[in-house]
Amino acid sequence: MVANAKKSAKQRPNVSRSGKSTDRRIQKERSKANRARASSKPPLQPIKQGNGEQLSQLNRCLELALNNMARGLSMFDANQRLIVCNKTYEEIYELPEHLTRPGTSLAELVRNHVKRETGLDNPKERKKQRAWINQHIAALARGETFSHTQHLKSGRVVLVTNRPLEGGGWVDIQEDITERRQAEQKIHWLARHDPLTEIANRLQFHEALDDALKNLGPNHGLTLHWIDLDGFKSVNDTLGHPVGDALLKSVARSLQRAVRKNDIVARLGGDEFAVLQASSRVAKKADAERMAQRLLKEICKPHNLGGQQVSCSASIGIAFAPLHGQTAEQLLKAADLALYKAKANGKGNAFLYDPDIADDVNSRYELQIDLRGALDQHQLDLHYQPLVDTGHREVIAFEALLRWHHPVRGLIPPVDFVPIAEETGLIVEIGEWALRRACEEATCWPDTIRVSVNLSPIQFERGNLYQAVVNALTLSGLAPHRLELEITEGVLLRDEINTRAILHNLRALGVRIALDDFGTAYASLSYLRSFPFDKIKIDRSFVRDLDIGKRKDCEAIIQAVAGLGKQMQISTVAEGIETLDQAQTVTAAGCNELQGFYFSKPVPAADVGKALEVCRSKLE
Repeated sequence: MVANAKKSAKQRPNVSRSGKSTDRRIQKERSKANRARASSKPPLQPIKQGNGEQLSQLNRCLELALNNMARGLSMFDANQRLIVCNKTYEEIYELPEHLTRPGTSLAELVRNHVKRETGLDNPKERKKQRAWINQHIAALARGETFSHTQHLKSGRVVLVTNRPLEGGGWVDIQEDITERRQAEQKIHWLARHDPLTEIANRLQFHEALDDALKNLGPNHGLTLHWIDLDGFKSVNDTLGHPVGDALLKSVARSLQRAVRKNDIVARLGGDEFAVLQASSRVAKKADAERMAQRLLKEICKPHNLGGQQVSCSASIGIAFAPLHGQTAEQLLKAADLALYKAKANGKGNAFLYDPDIADDVNSRYELQIDLRGALDQHQLDLHYQPLVDTGHREVIAFEALLRWHHPVRGLIPPVDFVPIAEETGLIVEIGEWALRRACEEATCWPDTIRVSVNLSPIQFERGNLYQAVVNALTLSGLAPHRLELEITEGVLLRDEINTRAILHNLRALGVRIALDDFGTAYASLSYLRSFPFDKIKIDRSFVRDLDIGKRKDCEAIIQAVAGLGKQMQISTVAEGIETLDQAQTVTAAGCNELQGFYFSKPVPAADVGKALEVCRSKLE
């Protein structure tokens, strides 16, 4: 075979020089093409069986990747035996090391899991486990990918997704969804509960009411107690919002103590609560009244809020289903009307709906609707009542008072419609109109006479009061010192910081500020220190009581307030003067200004001149 090889070599033809050149060119072109391919995409280097170092490196990378996965992973072969699992899988199920080794059967893992979670490990339980495994494997054999949720004893919630593999076996992905599920539950809870008191909110209450009405049998009853706290605003304003919130939470606990387990207690918003009672018998007046008294008794108990005792009362409106309404809307309206009547009767009362009260309340609703168009239809007007200076014995100002000329009801005083305007927010628009009209009409008076305009707390909260005053002065041309703005202590109670800032800005314009109804609220003296008022108006109740047995007490209070005003260089006004004797008494007590029917009733702008003449005659 060697000789033949040599002979073959001798017989090989010679290659010419030019042939060699051609071969070299072909080789160069091939090399160039190979380099170009290599630079664009380097070829994968297969791991040869004998290359142990590369294989170990790949195993380490794979292990690192698996164990840094945020989700658990486990892979099983066609014989239901573990091929591989990562650290997250081990941690989720708290597996001992010997159960994480390749070859561990699914049955062993299931048995360990059930024993850890339930403590059960007996033949009956293992039979159930085998049945579950058979169902599991059957679903995988059909090529299905499916998921299920596990709630572990540790509190973790795990979403397990099972995906079959080609050739048998499967892979499991375990995702810890505990935080997500907790967030979903929290969102669901917040949607149906009041976050402050942790009782049912308006949504859950309406759901419960709708369900109860749908399931109301022929001999079953439903009682609705609509509860509104009395004077909660004063607690909130005087003691602060944290104390007010604490009171709401305490009231919610009190209501829960007073009802049965299946009754619904809800906070409908603000200081309004509701109790829903479903009964296996028709609701009766006596039962409802007993429950209402029990609720009132619990609410009226002193509430210990952060070391201080706070007391409050409530009003309750009661309605029955199906007697007073077969739908939620009908029942709620009946309870609302009953609540309105309960509050009208005074604090701490409960009232059962009576169809006869609907007429009174509907009249109020109609008034509310009519008020919305009163301004556009020019039904509102201002009347003016003089304020008399006792020292100079002359009229120094007129207070502007709202009047409503209703096309059907006639002249409506402010006490009947201003509360409605404040509830609806219409007082902002009405207040701006009153400022403009008062400033405009005051320009026709002598330059020595001011105009006084009352402000509502709502104007400080919802409107741009400062700009409204600037606009009224600019449009009318009235000098700022001729405008006097009256506020009650309730204005300062709502948002003292914001209100004080607005008042200081108005004072900087040259506008005068008066504190009305002094002595009827809470922290009068502290407000005199916090803001330099130009005037204090003593509440008319002190003047009224001069004529009865409390005369000496009221006279002493008036004298004390007048003395305080003199020391602080603040004018004091006595309101409600109806007789000469009252005028002489408060003047002797030291009041600088007087106002009341004795001098003049409020008159239209056209009669201001006549009012001036009447006052001069009484001051001579």
